[in-house]
Parts: sequence; structure tokens; C-alpha cells
Amino acid sequence: MTAVLAVGMLTASTAPGYGTGTAGPASGPQFTPLTAAVMTEPTPFPATDGRTHLSYELLTTSALPSSTRVRLDRVEVRDARTHRVVGSLSGRALADAANPVGDPLPGADGYTPAPPGPTPTVIPGSQQWVIWIDLALDRDRRVPKVLEHHLSGAVLTPSGPSPFEETVQVTPTGRTAPLNLNAPVRPGTWYSSESCCGNTHHRRGLAPINGRFDVPQRFAIDWYRVGERGRTWEGDPARLTSYLSYRQPVVAAAGGRVVEVRDGIPDNTPPVAPPIPPIDETVGNHVTVEVAPGRYLLYAHLEPGSLKVREGDHVEPGRVLGRIGNSGNSTTPHLHFQVMTTPEFFPTDSPPFTFREFRVVGHVEPRIWDDNLGLQPTGVLPISPSPYDGPHRARYPLDREVLEF
Repeated sequence: MTAVLAVGMLTASTAPGYGTGTAGPASGPQFTPLTAAVMTEPTPFPATDGRTHLSYELLTTSALPSSTRVRLDRVEVRDARTHRVVGSLSGRALADAANPVGDPLPGADGYTPAPPGPTPTVIPGSQQWVIWIDLALDRDRRVPKVLEHHLSGAVLTPSGPSPFEETVQVTPTGRTAPLNLNAPVRPGTWYSSESCCGNTHHRRGLAPINGRFDVPQRFAIDWYRVGERGRTWEGDPARLTSYLSYRQPVVAAAGGRVVEVRDGIPDNTPPVAPPIPPIDETVGNHVTVEVAPGRYLLYAHLEPGSLKVREGDHVEPGRVLGRIGNSGNSTTPHLHFQVMTTPEFFPTDSPPFTFREFRVVGHVEPRIWDDNLGLQPTGVLPISPSPYDGPHRARYPLDREVLEF
């Protein structure tokens, strides 16, 4: 079992009214230097590794003075009914799962990595942090109906560390099964890029929209067409037509009603990152289809002039919606695909989903940041065998898998 966990509220024994907690829930009201808010309902979903995943976030705010810091040593996610540990983090793994709001995402331009080895997680006073939680439960493990978060560490005071333990942030898990979808592209070999669950700009894309934070791309996947011997482009990477994904048909992954269509945004010239577009052009030319109450499928970065549907149209699974382009916030041609809880991309939440049937044929081990494939020395992906090679049904493809629809 693996986990990337979260921090909730904690108590400190360094001020009147602050108490040290126990392994169970607090017995009464306490002052808590950190507040915590769950940013989405943790919904279990099966992935190609054969395990059940839950991926969500805690947004924490320190109420301590700016001169006071908290060292977090260990975080456990537990079943709130039995208090049994579901997963835990400490040391470097915990440090990699937490960052202050507004800091560059690890791996992005401008980010300075922490030194190797164990790295303590120290939260300064008067700061807000986001804690990224990714739980992976073995197949025979039951998903708790309610989670709680147990944390331990020390409040760092001038007189020395003051240890604490606390159980906080009781969180129900989702009971609605993820949508099980057909492929959003035609049969062939495709690269599943920037999908859950790791340090990708989709999974860890915190967006401040209309006065609150959301993670609108949590389970989004960028799809790239893969040719013989792992090739994704050939010729001049500055030409759109060099990319195998460009102008590939995009098809409806489920039946539903078209609720939003945007066209007319020009394709960007690869592989240089385009200027950040206006917020309403982030996903470029796109089609949004309502497939169930509160569930919308987004097909984004389409080629201008290629869209085949209009708002109000009813589409059946497999209908061509348009062609892959490079519009909006996109560096090289690909299809951005996800489930949303609203008809618009900003603001929205991003729930998990699965695909009915596909075959994993390999894995790309190194992380190619944002998969700007045109900046690579060649257009050939370094594909290696995956431990999950073979057929899959009703599963979510994990990050950097190469698969056949």
C-alpha cells in the first residue's frame, strides 16, 4: 500500500487552552493552530496497477504567529470507524506532498529542488499550504466510508520543540461510481500524459478562481498519438503537421447533449510555450458534453475550424466532434480530456473516471515536464515494458502509460 497524505488541524501545548491530542478524535473543543479544508470529495477509483486510489487535497491555514513554526513528522490516514491506518507518510515523502500556496510546482521552471535525503516539513505561522493526498489501496482492502487524519510532530518554540499528536479532519468518501467511458480518440496507440497520480501539472494544478481555490484538472489526461517505434513527431518540430496527434479525430466517449462549443482560436506554433491566454481561452477550441447530471466531458485544444457539432446537439458515443489541434494553453498538439462537474472549465471540480477497455503496451519512465515533446532531441518516446502490460477493463490509465484503444 502506498500513500501521499495530508495534514489537518493540530494542537500545541505552548499556549493556554492548547492540548496534546490522542490517537482518537478530540474529546472536546480545542484551539487549533492549523485549520484544514477538504477541497473535493475523495472518490475511490480503480487504476491499471490493480489498486483502488483516492486522490484529494487539504488546504491548511496556520493561525499561529509568523514567528512560530510547526514541524510535521508523520501523517496517517485512518479509517474513522476503526482508527486503523490506511496509509502514512513521513520524511522526504511527506515533504514532497506539501507546498505553500503560490510556490512553483516541483518540476516547473523556477523551482529549486530540496536536497536529497530526509527533509522535514516545517510550516511557518500565518501561511497557507496545500497537502496533496494520493492513497493506493491493495485490491483486498476495503475503502473506508469515512477517513480521519492523524498527525504528529512538534511546535518549534524558543525553549525547544513541544511534541503534539492530533486526529483531525473527518472526511466522508464518495459513494458515486466513476463514469465508465469509451475512448475519446480513434483506435490506435496513445500516450497517457499528465494523468494521476503523481507530481504533474494536472494533479497539482491549484487554481484561484472567483475567490476560492480549485483543482480543475485533477484527473485530466493529455493524449498523444504514438506511431511505430514510439514516434510522436517526425521532421521539423516547429511544424504542426510533424506531430502524429495533429488533426487526429476526436470522438464522443459517451452519449449526451453538447452544452458548450468554442471555435476560432488559432493553433500555436510549436514547440515554444505560448503566452498565457485569457482565462476564457485556456482550453482553446473545445467541446463540452453533458453526459449525466453534474457530469460533463471536456474535449480541449482542438484545431480551429474542425468542430463538427453545435450547442444543443445530441451526440452518440463515437461521433466525431472535431480534430486535435494546438489551441489555447498548449505547446504541442494533443487532446486534453477530462470529466467536470460544471459546463465550464473555470471554475469546476475534476472527478475520476475509467475507460471500458484498453491494453497497456508500455510505460515512459522519465518525467518529461508538461510533455512538450517538441523540445525533446527526437520525437521518439523512451518506452519501456510496464508491470501492468496487458488488457484492462473499467480502469483509469496512470501517468505516462502507453496504451492501445
